[in-house]
Amino acid sequence: MKLRFNQHRLVSAVTAVALTFFLAPPALAETSAQRRPNILWLTSEDHGPQLGCYGDKLATTPQADALAARGMIYLHCWSNAPVCAPARTTLISGLYANSTGSEHMRSMVAYPRGMKMLPQLLREAGYYCTNNAKEDYNLAKPGRVWDESSAEAHWAHRAADQPFFAVFNSQKSHESQLRVRPHRQVHVPAQVRLPAYHPDAPEVRQDWAQYYDCVTAADADAGARLKELAEAGLAESTIVFYFADHGPGMPGNKRWPRASGLHVPLIVYIPEAWRQLRPPEYQPGGQSQRLVSFVDFAPTVLSLAGFRPPEWMQGHAFLGKYQAAEQPCLFGFRGRMDERYDLVRCATDGRFVYIRNFRPDKIYGQRIDYLWQTPTTRVWQRWFREGKLNEAQAAFWKTKPVEELYDLTTDRDEVHNLAALPEYAETRAGLRAALREHLEQIRDVGFLPEGEMHRRSLGTTPYDMGHDPRKYPFERVYQMAELASSLDNSSDAAERSLRTALDDADSAVRYWAVLGHLMRGAKAVAADHKQLAALLSDPSPDVQIAAAEALGRYGDKSDLQLVLPLLAERADGSKNDVVTVMAALNVGEALGPKAATWRDAVLAMPAKIEAPNGRFAPYVLRLREHLARSGE
Repeated sequence: MKLRFNQHRLVSAVTAVALTFFLAPPALAETSAQRRPNILWLTSEDHGPQLGCYGDKLATTPQADALAARGMIYLHCWSNAPVCAPARTTLISGLYANSTGSEHMRSMVAYPRGMKMLPQLLREAGYYCTNNAKEDYNLAKPGRVWDESSAEAHWAHRAADQPFFAVFNSQKSHESQLRVRPHRQVHVPAQVRLPAYHPDAPEVRQDWAQYYDCVTAADADAGARLKELAEAGLAESTIVFYFADHGPGMPGNKRWPRASGLHVPLIVYIPEAWRQLRPPEYQPGGQSQRLVSFVDFAPTVLSLAGFRPPEWMQGHAFLGKYQAAEQPCLFGFRGRMDERYDLVRCATDGRFVYIRNFRPDKIYGQRIDYLWQTPTTRVWQRWFREGKLNEAQAAFWKTKPVEELYDLTTDRDEVHNLAALPEYAETRAGLRAALREHLEQIRDVGFLPEGEMHRRSLGTTPYDMGHDPRKYPFERVYQMAELASSLDNSSDAAERSLRTALDDADSAVRYWAVLGHLMRGAKAVAADHKQLAALLSDPSPDVQIAAAEALGRYGDKSDLQLVLPLLAERADGSKNDVVTVMAALNVGEALGPKAATWRDAVLAMPAKIEAPNGRFAPYVLRLREHLARSGE
C-alpha cells in the first residue's frame, strides 16, 4: 500500500541509511569479543515531554536539559501503550504487546516460541545486563533475562572491560506521587497551563503543579546516575537514553491512546568515540523529526551493539550499524485497563493522530479504582454531574465516537475531532488504511476476548496462535469487529451481515456480531432476539456474556430471568477462570438496578479466586468492591 502523507520522511531516510539491510546476519557470539559501547537507559515513570529541552517553560529539568545539549532529542516518540506494563513489555521484546497477547494491563502470557528478550540477546553477546529495578512485563520471561534485576543492580558489578547494558528507573514521577499529601509545592499551581479537556479547579491545578514537581525529582535521579557514570570515567564510552515509560500520570493522559498518553521524551547521547553509530541528523543540541516508538528500542540497542536485529522483531532500528528506513507511521493500542475492558487502536504520521474505537459504546472515563485516587478525577466527574463543564471537558464522561482525528499542529490537546469533516477525508482514509495494514501484519490478537485468547492458545502461545490462520482467522474476525463497531445502520447489508454472523462457526466472529447488536441498541436486539437468546447457551463463555449484556440491557423481564442466573454462574470464581469472572462482573455491574438480586448473590459468593498469575489477583476484588458500593 502506498501512503500519501509524509513521503519526504521516507525519501530522506532511505538515502541516509547504509545499504547493509540485506546482508546475512552474523551470529551474536562470533563478534562478542570485539569492543562494544556501553548502553545506559535512564527511565522515569508517567511523564510526557514536559521538559525544558522540549520547550516547556514551567519545567525544571536541568539534568535532562544538559544531556539534551550534548545529545539529541526526538520530537516524535511514542510508547505504543499509554500505561506501564504493556509499554514496558513492548520495549523489552521488540514486539507489539497486542501481537503477543500481552496488551492487557497486568496480565501474563507465555513468550513467543524461539524468541528472547533484549537483555538475553545482549548477554549471549558478552554484555553485562542489569535492571534497577522495575520490570512489570506481561510476558513470562523465557529463561534468565538479566545478570541482575533488583534495587542493587548496577553496571559496576560487571567484570573488568565487560560492556554493559544497564537500566535505572525512577519512580519519582509515577502517578501515585501526584496525590501524596501533604506535599511541599515548588511549581506554582496558578502558573500551570491546563489542557483544554481539564476543568480549571484548584485540585486540578495542584495535581498538575505537583506533577511538575515530580518530574523535577525524576530529573534529579537521572542526574545522579549520570554523575556516577562520569566519576567512573565512563561518560565518553557510554551511549545514554533518557525517556519515560508513557505520558503523564494525569487523568486523560495515562491510559488513553492519544498523543497525550503516548508521547514521551527521548533524549539520546552518543559520545564522539561512537560517532559512527549516530544517525545522519545527529548533532549536539539537535532535534530529530524521525518517528520512533518503543517497539523500535530493542532492535536499536542491538544495532548499536553491532548486531543485526532478528527478523522476528517488529520494530526498526533508528541508530547504530543497522539503521532501517524510517517508518511513515507510529501505532498505539489500548486493551483492558486494570478491571475495565476497552479496545482502541491508533496511528500517527507525526502531525495527525487517528484513533479507531472498537467499543464506542463505552465512555472514556470508565471507573478504575486506581484512577479515582487522583483528586483531579473526582472533581472532574463531580463537575460533570453538576453541569459545570464545557463540551471539550465533558467529552471524557461520554461515549466515544467511532473514529477520531486530531491535528497536533493546531490542537495539541486533541479536543477538536476532524474525522467527520470532508476536507480531512483523505488524511483519515490514509491513516485508517495504514492502521488496518499494520494490525494485519502483526496479527493483532486483541480482537479476541481475553478469555478466548487464552483458550485458543492452550498448548502454544498467543503470538504463535495468532500467526496460525487455522486458529485465528484474523481477517474475518477483524472485518466483523470493524463492521460491528462502525454503528452503520445505513444499509440492509450491514444488518444482514451481523445477523448471519451470529451463527458463524468461529466464536470470535459470533462475539463481535453480538457486540454489533449491543452497540446498536434496542431495535437491533429486538430484531434478532431469538438468535441472541440462543447464544446464552453458546459454547464460548465470552459469547454467552456478550449476549447476556445485550438482552439484559434491551430485553424484557423474561430475558432478565435467563440472563442473571447465567451471569451469576459466570461470576463464580470456583467454576470459571479469572478473566471470565471479570467479564461477567463488568456486565452485571453495567446492568445497574436491573441486576440488584444478581449483585447480592455475587457478593455472597466466596471472594477468593484462583488466578493463573498474581498480576490478575486485585481486579476481581476491585470489581466486587464496586458492586458493594453501588448497592449502598
